Amino acid sequence: MHEPLAEIGRYVFMEDEPAAADILFITGGAYPEVGERAAALWRAGYAPLILPSGRYSVHDGRFIGAQTHADRYPGPYATEWEFLRDVCVKNGVAPDAFLREDRAVSTWDNARFSRRVTDAAGLEIKRAILVCKSLHARRAYMYYQFFYPDTEFLLCPQDIECITRDTWQDSAEGIRLVFSELEKIGHQFGEMYLQRREGIVYDPDEASMRDRWNGVQ
Repeated sequence: MHEPLAEIGRYVFMEDEPAAADILFITGGAYPEVGERAAALWRAGYAPLILPSGRYSVHDGRFIGAQTHADRYPGPYATEWEFLRDVCVKNGVAPDAFLREDRAVSTWDNARFSRRVTDAAGLEIKRAILVCKSLHARRAYMYYQFFYPDTEFLLCPQDIECITRDTWQDSAEGIRLVFSELEKIGHQFGEMYLQRREGIVYDPDEASMRDRWNGVQ
């Protein structure tokens, strides 16, 4: 891979080695592989709690069902949270290991409503593992770090549909998706930086935050 493309790949497809943490966060979605990855980390003892997040995509207005392995996870599921919890339980996670967040309709919502859940539970999150699609890792990290500024995040993403750090540049779809992510990262990080300068804190229900980020995916 040419060096500029390699740099883009390393930036977008953020990844860390797992280590002991207080919680496993899962961003919403309809790919069971992400839940399976989180379940494997839980079984390995990296964190005692799992917080999947998600109602459904704001674009779909409903949960569209498992996008792969539908025979293993037929549902029906009303929310992404319900789906991801079932994936994790079917892969060995104890039913009492979960917190619940089933309001989110975007990745921004995943982060801000997860913060509300952990605050309500009285949890201090010093280190967290964040599980998401690998293509989405940098942007998911930006959001969660924004709402958990004092937390150390370890990114443990899952490759989906053969779009990986090493192969994204080999297909038109991979190129389109990665450069779309770069555009969103730049624009949305700018908005977040402006919020910091304006003194807006993490509060998920702060009015200007709701207005500015309405519908962000």
